[in-house]
Amino acid sequence: MVNNNAATNDASIRVVLRENLRDNYRNDPETAIFEELGVAHGAARVDIAVVNGIMHGYEVKSDLDTLRRLPEQMNKYNSVFDQVTLVVGQTHLHEAFKLVPDWWGIKIAKVANSGDDIYFSNIREAEENPNQDNVAIAGLLWREEALNILEEIGQADGVRSKPRIAIYERLAEALDSKTLKTKVREHLRLRMNWRSDGQLALNGG
Repeated sequence: MVNNNAATNDASIRVVLRENLRDNYRNDPETAIFEELGVAHGAARVDIAVVNGIMHGYEVKSDLDTLRRLPEQMNKYNSVFDQVTLVVGQTHLHEAFKLVPDWWGIKIAKVANSGDDIYFSNIREAEENPNQDNVAIAGLLWREEALNILEEIGQADGVRSKPRIAIYERLAEALDSKTLKTKVREHLRLRMNWRSDGQLALNGG
């Protein structure tokens, strides 16, 4: 049973969402799940990101949160993720529908009568992002990662000592969108200095 009068909080939603995603992908060695994945070099951090054949971002807005920052976050997430799902407390459902694009998925988080458990109700499944930004996608890489890819494909001349934005722009020009996204996903999964627990990787230690 659901307690419609109980307010959800960010921490409790994240714990259950993370565990649900880990259960869903437990048998998929190609999946990595990141918390607080930085976008636009930390200008925004999506709460949870699932990286496998696509990059799927999950943003949590509990009943105790506000949606004040969501439009700015939304612009950043729209530039890089293949799919995005908003996990929202009941308090914000109506406003969330007005804010997010039609291709975003929406889940409602509710508190059980016991007060100990969070339940999710799927309102809308996430669909494919129709308009990503290749330079922003390249920007998910660290500078050296992006430069190494350019070295591999013989496109590093002239940008080795340039600011990182020049490297990302060159990479976005040199690779088609499908290849670029594949390279970015591979490097995200292979970052060895991110602490991992199975396929769960925690950004920032």
